[in-house]
Amino acid sequence: MEVPPLSIARLVVLLSGHGSNLQALLDAATSGRLPAQVVAVVSNQPGAYGLERARQAGLPALVLAKTPSQTRRAYDAALAQTVAAYAPDFVILAGWMRLLTTAFLNQFPQRVVNLHPALPGAFPGVDAIARAYAAFQRGELTETGVMVHLVPDEGVDSGPVLAQTTVPIRPGDTLAGLEARVHAAEHELLVTTVARLVRQGQGDPRP
Repeated sequence: MEVPPLSIARLVVLLSGHGSNLQALLDAATSGRLPAQVVAVVSNQPGAYGLERARQAGLPALVLAKTPSQTRRAYDAALAQTVAAYAPDFVILAGWMRLLTTAFLNQFPQRVVNLHPALPGAFPGVDAIARAYAAFQRGELTETGVMVHLVPDEGVDSGPVLAQTTVPIRPGDTLAGLEARVHAAEHELLVTTVARLVRQGQGDPRP
């Protein structure tokens, strides 16, 4: 039986830095690999290069920086209001370097997706690749990886895992070399996982 064509899901991407994972999503959407469109990009860092990527793609590139007087919950409530205006099907955390509270998460239940450069349960939080590399140098492991997971609560990189992939650490690897391979794995895993989520949400049996 022929599968009907997919409608296009709406994504809002939150980022704090370079935006290479945003670029992977944009490229996949353009090529047709990803049945979704990024409808807005939001950053808490005015100088994030990911904002320039959004502008080059003709997308709204929004800066929402936390002020010293704001509580975390007040900031997250304002962020939720900004994001909700774009009616996203999914909110993608692609290098977003802030922990979100329920003031944001409760507005998008089961729709906030995070990318983390480590395997489940390993190296939650910041500098995960560098910490894995240091553990490799101490002889404690031979591989690291990447996971994509839902963010249902305020736990740190601990939500239900949607997909994961391993990245071997090679003898003689430099940190820069490992980072490059992990980032390549991030780009691929994020695109394939978001595409699968979109298809599953529309009842499409294709993986």
